[in-house]
Formats: sequence, structure tokens, C-alpha cells
Amino acid sequence: METSAEPRWLSDDERQAWLALVGVMMRLPSALDAQLQRDAGLSHFEYMVLAGLSEAPGRTRRMSELAGFTESGLPRLSQVVGRLEKRGWVRRSPDPSDGRITLATLTDDGWAKVVHTAPGHVEAVRNLVFDPLTKAQSRQLGDIGGRIMHAIDTTCRPRGAGGGSAAT
Repeated sequence: METSAEPRWLSDDERQAWLALVGVMMRLPSALDAQLQRDAGLSHFEYMVLAGLSEAPGRTRRMSELAGFTESGLPRLSQVVGRLEKRGWVRRSPDPSDGRITLATLTDDGWAKVVHTAPGHVEAVRNLVFDPLTKAQSRQLGDIGGRIMHAIDTTCRPRGAGGGSAAT
């Protein structure tokens, strides 16, 4: 399929903004992983699973809902939840109302791990993301992130695909 339309190249300003965003996307996860590994022996993804359960009613979510919250596929989530189960922080069980559905529940030991880990993680997020910004820039970051996520969701996700915001 051949098209005669010229690509919509980025302007110099757009290119600089794009490269800055790519740099953040590449380096921020590593920085958060390093802090969580050093301070809590967790990956950022493992922490997000625990945090996602800690914020749910009864500290329980369907695995499919947790996959949406963590922006991951069920196979990856299942492997990570299995590791967290071995550490005693998460328990899986069938949904009593529909045995085809698996629930993940944060245990009391898992809750204690989140309570112990959250202050250091939030401090890292504050140091890396919010302290360098003004209050107005922080609001803009939220608006910009929301707009980009909306474009991704409406352009790239099939109808009915899960997705959620990952809270820190």
C-alpha cells in the first residue's frame, strides 16, 4: 500500500519534547526499581501489585482487574503474584460467586509490607518527579499524562481491554 502523503515530521520543539519524554520513560522505571529493590527487596511492578491490592475494598481484586490496574497481561501478573504468594504477601482463591474467576487478596503480612515500603517509595516519587516541578507544572503533568493516556486508550486498545491508572 503506497501513500503519497508526506509524513508529519516533528518540529524541533516537538522533537526535543519527545526525546525528553522518552528519556523519562526509559530512566524513571529503573530509578524507581532501584529504590524499591534497595529499600524493600521489591521490583516496582511487585510493589504496584501490592499497592493495587491495598487500595481495593477488602484488599481483594479479580486478577483481570489487577492486570488492568498494573497495565500488564495476565501471564506476567500470574507469575508475579505467584512469587508474592510464596513470600506470604498475597493469596489467590476462586471467586465464591463465580469459580471461573480468580481473586487476589493482600494478606496481613502483605499489608505490613506495603505500610513499611510506601513512605520510601513516595519519597522517591516526590524527589524524582514532583520536587523538580512547580505546582502549576505538576497540574500540567497530570493534564498532559491524562491526555496522552486517553489518546493511547482510544487509538491502541481494543474495545473491552482492561486498563487502569497505577497509583503510587
